[in-house]
Amino acid sequence: MSLSESDREPDPDPDPGSGKSPVPTEEEVAAELERIDALEAAEDAERRYPSTIGGAFYLVVLAATAIGIAMAASGSWRAGIQVIAGALILAAALRLVLPRRDAGMLAVRHRFFDCLLLAGVGGALIFLAQTIPDQPGF
Repeated sequence: MSLSESDREPDPDPDPGSGKSPVPTEEEVAAELERIDALEAAEDAERRYPSTIGGAFYLVVLAATAIGIAMAASGSWRAGIQVIAGALILAAALRLVLPRRDAGMLAVRHRFFDCLLLAGVGGALIFLAQTIPDQPGF
């Protein structure tokens, strides 16, 4: 039983003197692209709709931020900023506990960086909202 040319494993380190080129042929590239397309199609078939629970949580964080902006615009700026900060801290907590596959749009970079940035900005907003003195006439 002999292997056909396509069934053989490629030599990982071809001998430079053998005349075999380390550059893949067009057929090998096309076969690899077909394999990748098949894997992506299988992954899409397994996808749940809505795609991730993180997408739903993202919408909750977005809605809380919109409420905070509306509160700040209506005159209660401290409470509005605190609601926005709370939404960011909630997003950081959700990003921390959700796996990357389920994090949806909460996952931007690595988990540590996402959590640090979201919690840091949320904490800074709370600090600033509490420490900025009231201005006369506002």
